[in-house]
Amino acid sequence: MSETPLTMCAAFQRTAARDPGAVALRTPDDAVTITWRDYAERVRSIAAGLAALGVGAGDTVALMLTNRPEFHLVDTAVLHLGAVPFSVYNTSPPELIKYVFGNAGNRVVITEQLFLAPLREALALGAAVEHVICVDGGPEATVSLAAVEAAPAAGFDFDATWRAVRPDDLLTLIYTSGTTGPPKGVELTHHNIMFDMLAVDEVLIRSRPGDRGISYLPDAHIANRWIAHYSNIVFGMQVTDVPTPKQVVQALTDVRPTGFLGVPQTWYKIKAALELALAQEPNPVKRRLASRAIDIGRQVARRRSDGRRIPAGLALRHALAERLVLAKIRRRIGMDQLRMAATGAAPIAPEVHEFLLGLGLKLCECWGMSELAAGVTITRPGAIRIGTVGQAIRGVEVKVAEDGELLVRGPIVMKGYRNQPDKTAETIDADGWLHTGDIGTIDADGHVRIVERKKELIINASGKNMSPSNIEAAIRAQCPLVGYAIAIGDDRPYVTALLTLDPDIATAYATEHDLPDTSPAALAADPRLRAEVANGIAAANKLLSKVEEIREFTILPHRWEPGGDLLTPTMKLKRKPIAERYTDEITAMYDAGLHRGS
Repeated sequence: MSETPLTMCAAFQRTAARDPGAVALRTPDDAVTITWRDYAERVRSIAAGLAALGVGAGDTVALMLTNRPEFHLVDTAVLHLGAVPFSVYNTSPPELIKYVFGNAGNRVVITEQLFLAPLREALALGAAVEHVICVDGGPEATVSLAAVEAAPAAGFDFDATWRAVRPDDLLTLIYTSGTTGPPKGVELTHHNIMFDMLAVDEVLIRSRPGDRGISYLPDAHIANRWIAHYSNIVFGMQVTDVPTPKQVVQALTDVRPTGFLGVPQTWYKIKAALELALAQEPNPVKRRLASRAIDIGRQVARRRSDGRRIPAGLALRHALAERLVLAKIRRRIGMDQLRMAATGAAPIAPEVHEFLLGLGLKLCECWGMSELAAGVTITRPGAIRIGTVGQAIRGVEVKVAEDGELLVRGPIVMKGYRNQPDKTAETIDADGWLHTGDIGTIDADGHVRIVERKKELIINASGKNMSPSNIEAAIRAQCPLVGYAIAIGDDRPYVTALLTLDPDIATAYATEHDLPDTSPAALAADPRLRAEVANGIAAANKLLSKVEEIREFTILPHRWEPGGDLLTPTMKLKRKPIAERYTDEITAMYDAGLHRGS
């Protein structure tokens, strides 16, 4: 085996052999633990059982599982056959499951009892699946994973099979979460992912055995596969599987990860929870001390980001703040052993980034997409510039097209969209440049700044271009009560916003203010809560240009759930469906503004 593995199969075999007795996979509080020895043996037996069902090189196998150890076992077993495992978003309706299965062409799906109902509906609609394998039993019309493992293919040569896998073979399909239409199947090879992982790792964390991470995002998303599955295989990172994102904050203190990727929504919740805890601190001296320490940390973080000198007096105060307060805060939230903290999948508000850096978290912002194997640019831990997503990883070119779109070329560019050569040709030009759909800039030092998605720019009635995500990030940074925000203003005279409440922070607010009814509708109608949100909107407006300021807002009386009609499974806004759903509320905001002369 070469020193640097060329396929995920070779990487797994090397990692599993290095320390067989170490724990590879676990769940919180060690309810389940799987060593590398056990992992390797299960991969071998599952692969042999799947081979008996006819799964072989080039075949696709669908996975519909929560974040649990069995996901890693079956995904890794499938890729050792030279086959292509891919995940389905667990919130997918039957019609979408049928569409994805039709595009992928899989005959096998591996799932758990929780998802049998939508899968059976998809099969009834005509999804051409022959075998449904259940990891937690064997209900009617399914076969248990245990039964698959107990019936290996006769004469199956496991070692010869995985050694036959080549770097340019497909590793997985990533189905885009579809904010603007049906999902496309991104075809990624072993080489795409292996190159990206090694290039990112050398500038971000320099992984080592014994590192710990948390799997909590959907495995259908490239970010979670990269950070919580492939990192386990390639670098030997121990992974703790958490069933839902709602449990990740609690899991941090159990795992004390050395590496952690959070989408902006996760970081916003961490910041809001810390600020709430600080506000509820009964000791005024401790409260003032903590606030002052965080402020000092923010000053240092901003100066470092701007490349400015840190005066001796500030450096001394920061050292004291670190020893007396900041280190204790990181320990309290389970982030005291982090060597790598990253944010990605969407822009993070600069104010929140500064706050987290001020806590002593070396939070690096990265930029990428499924079509580019996840990571394209990343800020270096020792040279973080707030508001940028860093520089391109080695071997990858990034440039700005005439219309401002960012183009990328290199070994991380996908093979193409599954069975959609026309869409592939639209995205990858004849010179190999992938057109990302993101508008951005690149400074003289190669630092990339993302402006907005090309198709999501707001152009107001006066022809002014604005970034809705910039406006929304300012709201989230200044309004902890807000769960989701969407800026409205395309072809309008000014900007308005639709807001939903964060269930955890809103419930805490209700408790603090003795509000008897904590339902979203009751809280949205409460005048004190609305006044609190209005103060946050006013603070957000101070961070925005005049034309970006929010003139009117509406707090919606219900919540939006990831994977529903209005949010993708990765918590991105589905802008067109939202605008269509809330036509009346949007019209009412502009009518109210007209009446007041806004």
